[in-house]
Amino acid sequence: MDSSSTRRRNTRRRLFEAAVTLIAEQGFSATTVDEIAERAGVAKGTVYYNFESKTVLFEELLRHGIEMLADSLRRAADEMTEGGGSRIEALDAMMRAGLDFASRYPSLAQLYLAELWRTNRAWQSTLTQVRQKAIAVIESVLREAVARGELGEETDVPLTASALFGMVLVAALDWRSFQPERSIDEVHAALSRLLQGRVSGAVM
Repeated sequence: MDSSSTRRRNTRRRLFEAAVTLIAEQGFSATTVDEIAERAGVAKGTVYYNFESKTVLFEELLRHGIEMLADSLRRAADEMTEGGGSRIEALDAMMRAGLDFASRYPSLAQLYLAELWRTNRAWQSTLTQVRQKAIAVIESVLREAVARGELGEETDVPLTASALFGMVLVAALDWRSFQPERSIDEVHAALSRLLQGRVSGAVM
């Protein structure tokens, strides 16, 4: 990769980080391009050079962030199953990966949850698409668990995947905001007990 490509990638990363923090703090409408540029340490024109509008920047931000999350979930599941773990253990590893992600990018997790229910946004279709990418990773592991007899055939895979995805993000934000004294190991252990008792049930 040449130096100009590296510079542009770094600039876009700074813009993403500035935008997600500002929008999580004060909302999309209240955040200006001037503020994003100032927080990122670049000229206002640089924002428009990389993204044609604030809306496009935000849309790309959502896509980039949730695709990073989906990749981390997939890696966690693959590492567990390739190491001989069960699909239930892979789901548990994915929960840990989700907590790790939300801990590293709390503003992004907060922003995602806030925007998910605002159906009148210009980027709603993009948000729906990238959400499905993350959900599909969980669904694939659930389907394998059903096929292997680790979960019962009555398992509602789409709803269970959505519930697990939402549970991890909400629990992560609650932990960071209201119970920061807890370690990630404590939070993960609590979610693991829910997974074992509610999802796997007697099959375990």
